[in-house]
Amino acid sequence: MEFEALKKVAATVLGMDPDEIEMDMTFLTDLGADSLDLYQIFMGVEEETGLQIPTEGLDKITTVREAVEWIEKAGSPL
Repeated sequence: MEFEALKKVAATVLGMDPDEIEMDMTFLTDLGADSLDLYQIFMGVEEETGLQIPTEGLDKITTVREAVEWIEKAGSPL
């Protein structure tokens, strides 16, 4: 669920097809996302999933897999 939500939101923020986004892609190199894009993606995932995701430490996330793991571990119901 988290991966699907992340793909949907990331695709919208980055202007790409969700099917192009894979778990082992990096946000910066593979997807061309910057720190603002990453923040927007996490805020969108919050809206999509109903989870509250802490933003402290987002700057350490580099791959889609790390983002999904962060959401699964740190996300809590709103």
